Amino acid sequence: MIPLRLASLVPLAALMSLPLQAAEVDATANYVLTLGGINIATMAVDLKDDGSRYSLDLSANVAGLGAVVSSGTATASSTGRSGSVLQAEEFDLQTKANGETFTIDVSFAGGNVSAFKVDPPIIDNYDRIPLERSHLTGVSDFLSAFVLKGDGLDKSLCQRETHVFTGVERFNIEMAYAGDDEATSPRTGYQGPVVLCTVNYNPVSGHFTSSDITNYMADSDRIIIWYAPLAETGFYIPYRVLLGTNMGDLSMVLTSLRN
Repeated sequence: MIPLRLASLVPLAALMSLPLQAAEVDATANYVLTLGGINIATMAVDLKDDGSRYSLDLSANVAGLGAVVSSGTATASSTGRSGSVLQAEEFDLQTKANGETFTIDVSFAGGNVSAFKVDPPIIDNYDRIPLERSHLTGVSDFLSAFVLKGDGLDKSLCQRETHVFTGVERFNIEMAYAGDDEATSPRTGYQGPVVLCTVNYNPVSGHFTSSDITNYMADSDRIIIWYAPLAETGFYIPYRVLLGTNMGDLSMVLTSLRN
């Protein structure tokens, strides 16, 4: 069964971007998640930026899919300083599924983790790779990691590596340019040019070596994000996210956009 926290990460997977100007941004992007062509969740992401500080708020309702995906809800928020990149200061996540609540609170200072709390705590089994202090430096939360700032819709958007700490796991995301495309479907929240970025997921610590999901993502060469411009703000947000799985494609698509 895919844990709710991972299902909320995929949009993760969770992923947008801002300009270098000081113009205020107040936008909401809505997405639908499907697995094998079946709707399993809806998600809304609110982005605000006043030129010096930003906030990202995510809310998701997971309908579930039998024994594969748990039904429930997820909320996440990231706040911090806005510059050429978004630098998180606080990250919070809460999921509710099967009558259980799971929460994460992480504080950052200067790109390093200053404190974090997980409730209920993760049990350190023999196959969990231990977190080390060095793994908590030079990191970002997974929500702001996929919100990109750039000077234009071009290959430079994809040429980046981000170190992510979720409160449970530390992993690295390497992105590479895969090409240009055009979003044309009238059923989506954006029509126009997009840039394709491939994503390479590299687990570092906090994960379980026996985790099928972790191992699958680490071995996958089919994680792709299509980025679209958020009007003239200088932000670039995911238009579509695709992860191939042995149960079918896990896909997230932008359905509406207010900015």
